[in-house]
Amino acid sequence: MKDQLYTIFQNSGNLSLWQITMHIVVAAILGFVIFLSYAITHRGTIYSKKFNVSLVVLTILTGTVMTVIGNNIALSLGMVGALSIVRFRTAIKDSRDTVYIFWTIIVGICCGVGDYEVAAIGSAVTFAALFLLGCIKGETRMLMIIRASRSKQPDIQSYIFKTFHNKAILRVRNTTEESVEFIYEISSKVLQQVEKTGKNVIDEIYRLNSIEYVNLVMQNDEVSN
Repeated sequence: MKDQLYTIFQNSGNLSLWQITMHIVVAAILGFVIFLSYAITHRGTIYSKKFNVSLVVLTILTGTVMTVIGNNIALSLGMVGALSIVRFRTAIKDSRDTVYIFWTIIVGICCGVGDYEVAAIGSAVTFAALFLLGCIKGETRMLMIIRASRSKQPDIQSYIFKTFHNKAILRVRNTTEESVEFIYEISSKVLQQVEKTGKNVIDEIYRLNSIEYVNLVMQNDEVSN
């Protein structure tokens, strides 16, 4: 029993130079596919070439690590222990970036253990899914901020309801003895539909009189630098 455990812990797979090279080269090729997928499907304003290049490098490094570990349980436990002391605090600006990070790790693992077919087929399907669905952007929302005399509170609420009905959601209402501030959330699509009818929403709000200011703030799912 003792000898069997010793054999398991010492087993490193005995990979040849050709096998090691294939693992890393295939990981690099599929990493380049991930690079192209990210560049093609990304439609945001915060595209980072450095992040995209790091995806390729991460794929290669993961494949290299998995090639080293192989079937060696001792090395795998040591690697887990070493990585457990590393804390990554990089902010993910887009939820899709997390998908790409997992994609690179999975491809690296598959290439590191020699499962090229799984890595290639999985990458092809993922590429197709991201190409078809990855270009979808979240609907842009507008925050309409209105500050006015407190006596105009009923008039403002009445106008917003008549114009947008239930499509304008009241998020914040701040009041003082003399003034009131409303923050409504409205989708840009709804706002454009109203303005296509010939209404200038901001001008009509100012016609209510005693309006201090009306601000429109664009809000979406992306985080800018």
